[in-house]
Amino acid sequence: MRFTSHHKPMALGVFSTRRTGKSGRRRRWAAPLAAGALAAGLLSAPAASARPAPDPSLTTMSIKSPPGGADVRVLVFYGSAAPGDESPLVNAGIAALEQIGRSGPADRRFRVVATENASVFTDERRLGRFNAVVFLTGGGDVLTPEQEAGLEAYMEAGGGFVGLHDAARAEPYSDWFTGLIGARPAAGGPSAVQRATVEVGDRRHPATKDLPTQWKRLDKWLDWVENPSGDVHTVARVRESTYRPGASADGWDHPVSWCRDYDGGRSFYTGMGGTVSSYDETDFRDHLRGALMWTTRLVQADCTATITGNYTAERLTQPNQPGRNDQIGEPHGLVTAPDGRVFYIGRGGADSSQPVITDWNDPDIGKGKGQVHVYDPRTDQVTLAAELTVFGNKGGGGELVKTEEGLLGIELDPDLEDNGWVYLHYTPHSEIDREKHIGERRVSRFTLDQETGKLDLDSEKVLLKWPVQIHSCCHAGGGMAWDSEGNLYIATGDTNSSGFSDGYSGNNPEPNFRGVSFADARRTAGNTNNLNGKILRIHPEPDGSYTLPEGNLFTGEESDEGGGKTRGEIYVMGVRNPARIFVDKSTDILYAGWVGPDAGAPSTTWGPAKYDTFAVITEAGNRGWPYCMGNKQPYRDRNLPDPSKPLGWYDCDAPKNESPNNDGLVNLPPVTGNNIWYSPQGGAPDFPRDENGVPSYEQEEATYGLNWLKGGGQAAMNGPVYRYDADNAGETTWPAYWDGKWFVGDFYDADQPRNAVVMDPRTQGDGGLPVHSESLKKIVPVGDGGIRNLMDWKFGPHGALYVLDYGRGFFTSDSRSALWRVTYTGGGPTPAAGQLARGTQ
Repeated sequence: MRFTSHHKPMALGVFSTRRTGKSGRRRRWAAPLAAGALAAGLLSAPAASARPAPDPSLTTMSIKSPPGGADVRVLVFYGSAAPGDESPLVNAGIAALEQIGRSGPADRRFRVVATENASVFTDERRLGRFNAVVFLTGGGDVLTPEQEAGLEAYMEAGGGFVGLHDAARAEPYSDWFTGLIGARPAAGGPSAVQRATVEVGDRRHPATKDLPTQWKRLDKWLDWVENPSGDVHTVARVRESTYRPGASADGWDHPVSWCRDYDGGRSFYTGMGGTVSSYDETDFRDHLRGALMWTTRLVQADCTATITGNYTAERLTQPNQPGRNDQIGEPHGLVTAPDGRVFYIGRGGADSSQPVITDWNDPDIGKGKGQVHVYDPRTDQVTLAAELTVFGNKGGGGELVKTEEGLLGIELDPDLEDNGWVYLHYTPHSEIDREKHIGERRVSRFTLDQETGKLDLDSEKVLLKWPVQIHSCCHAGGGMAWDSEGNLYIATGDTNSSGFSDGYSGNNPEPNFRGVSFADARRTAGNTNNLNGKILRIHPEPDGSYTLPEGNLFTGEESDEGGGKTRGEIYVMGVRNPARIFVDKSTDILYAGWVGPDAGAPSTTWGPAKYDTFAVITEAGNRGWPYCMGNKQPYRDRNLPDPSKPLGWYDCDAPKNESPNNDGLVNLPPVTGNNIWYSPQGGAPDFPRDENGVPSYEQEEATYGLNWLKGGGQAAMNGPVYRYDADNAGETTWPAYWDGKWFVGDFYDADQPRNAVVMDPRTQGDGGLPVHSESLKKIVPVGDGGIRNLMDWKFGPHGALYVLDYGRGFFTSDSRSALWRVTYTGGGPTPAAGQLARGTQ
């Protein structure tokens, strides 16, 4: 056994005492007196034996809390259960740690002491001098029960621990050490060195904040017996699609580096570092440097942000009283006010005790109540602020019976506290044409009485209105959002049935009611002169009118093809049902999601299966429906007079609207590819393409770019981009870790997404895929006791997440319809500022 001491560089007044001979074996050289004193007694230790987890009573050690001090030291333990020549990994690892310790700013440097002698863990005086311990070991039973108990006492005193690669195989009989590491390697994992992509999800932890988001590197990759995500804070994952993970693969969520506050101390582990060359990598050394900065108490870091137990999901609203919607209507959207109140709307479906009128000869056809409820967190009370009479209570039956119209969207004026203005997107019952089955969609401004908490319905100012066909269901859209310039975005659905095109492109021109097509989305979403199937952008004015901001897709004054064929309100065209949109006011980037058609599988005749879609929209454009979906995958045109016969494939780069129902431009803007799309088969399906760029649509030839996604019954529900506000942060505020992450979800909670994703700013506007994703299903809980049918989700001003659960029935509210709040209870970064080794950061 050998002991070697490694010291700070001359800049700090000490010398390194380690050299390596040609054979790769480490040689011990003369060390200064302090190191020699530290070495005394470390030259012998009894062999460890197989045993159960240690009994903490095996040690009476009393280590100063926290261990170490301003003269920061790191102990590197490389003892092995298989004695013999040292692994080259040990030499490479120690050399890298030495170099890290003597480089960088002077106040971030530390000295390294390396030993294979485990008796250091039973000497409180010596062990207590180290700020952190690094396990650079080949694994096995390397500590006696007394030695492991000493390590446990060290952690309880506030020590730091870093485990590298095979350290996860150490102390295999110890539950405590399993907790310290976080996970154990699975049998059957790959043994070969392979190049893979590491997704770096934590952009704030010192170990990862400066790494590439997609980090491509060679290593030996470990699989895990149990996935630790949710029990530890995962800072990086390896993407299994980029290498061969073996029989024990973990799937899309494959943690590779993580941390957590453990048993009074701080633990960081990385499964990387399984090759000698790893320790020569600048990025890997930076990774280790950041881990050591935190574990030695040189800097603070948050290792609690993704631990499931640190979040509390609380149902805020009670079930409605019988026959009344006193707590909640049919959930359809929410928005939060600056004072913390939550305004949420009910679309218009009544509770099950109320009649549903579907007979067009009845003057009350579809008459319902669209409710605005307000939850006040200061009183924990709900009030009914308004009930509008809407066309929306016509649920059940086929697509020529039911409807999704009603009260569809709500937004609060940016100056709500001064002017009390509330904007509603709805379909008034008073304006329906029962003869032609045409309704009126409108966006109106109402004034909230701040004293009574009620909306003054007589104060209505109609900003914008347009016709919608209400003969067939569905896909009404409805979301609204503001940007930082006071522009209002309004999401509208295409309100057409795809049932007459077998669930593929809604481009059947024949079905109509009294001359108005209800199965041809080229009349709506694909039409430059129609406001349906769009995301509109207007600038509301104080008098209740609006102006058009610069930068929309059209000005409304285009002279193309004779003029009069565009609407200047259109910011985005070619979206099917954008029920939820969000604008990140720090960037003014628009985030949207929409539901696809109904085809369950791709067709070599007609095109892609149903794709539910999410998009990062950085400028005005055409998102493709009903010509193209996903990453510009085209549908096929239909013949006339027989629309069951196919014509040619649509050209996504130069689409043409040649529908007989089109009153807009024939030549449309090119399609922009979308960022996220998923089908029942998986996430981001794509196919080989022919010389014209047309996919094969052969299901067995499909590849999937996002293996964390799957659909089935699917309904995309776009979420927010979280922005951490330190000025408004409280004890339950979601931590800064989530800042900049985009929340994407689905109405359903089985295999469908409920994830936070990281985008690449360089590619997101052109349809680039997310570069990292992590599940939120344990934080925003799924299942019978949780939020099964996610209808909307937004953060409040103080960093709590509010979520609407639709309930368990359609076109109604029921006992499971509810407003929820998800708060964080994990505390702030560690160690405490007063325990930093060299004072405040």
